[in-house]
Amino acid sequence: MLGDIQATAGSFRRAVGNARVFAFHGEMGAGKTTFIHALCEEQGVKDVVSSPTFSIINEYVYRDSGIDRKIYHIDLYRLRDEDEARNAGVEDCLYSDHICYVEWPDKSPGLFPEDTIHVTIQAIGDQTRLVRIREN
Repeated sequence: MLGDIQATAGSFRRAVGNARVFAFHGEMGAGKTTFIHALCEEQGVKDVVSSPTFSIINEYVYRDSGIDRKIYHIDLYRLRDEDEARNAGVEDCLYSDHICYVEWPDKSPGLFPEDTIHVTIQAIGDQTRLVRIREN
């Protein structure tokens, strides 16, 4: 249920441990951005979390053990291919030491690290989503 999203985000973060790159799959309107917003809140992001559809990459900051860390929220929807993604700096984000949440990863599948966690979100009602997690 949508009302349980924050609890689900907390469970998700605990389940994935120290993984840093996440590829979010799902149809338009499935809730990818909404879930990523909840994940950012779970990490303690204080910035406004919004869809990076036009900017391609949004950068957020959170504190972990007194150290500022980054989350990159990347949306590949508007990109044509991997070259365009590279030129936009996506590859630099994916291979940094920071958390990356990527929407529409099928636009540039060859760029992702081998240890990417793939997350599929499927709408099964107006307020309910099925979230599946799989390693590459």
